[in-house]
Amino acid sequence: MEASSPPVCSSCHRLMTPQEHGSSFPCPNCGQVIIKRCKKCRKLSVPYTCPNCGFHGP
Repeated sequence: MEASSPPVCSSCHRLMTPQEHGSSFPCPNCGQVIIKRCKKCRKLSVPYTCPNCGFHGP
């Protein structure tokens, strides 16, 4: 059994806590990568980049 790593925000690269109201969704362009966003980055509309296709989103 492997240990799972905690989610990391795709915008600020900070570890997200389980209590945090972040979001996760597939990349709107390629759909192959799960984008994870912390509450703060969502609120401030900090941009993110998909590591697979290079899509930039707010």
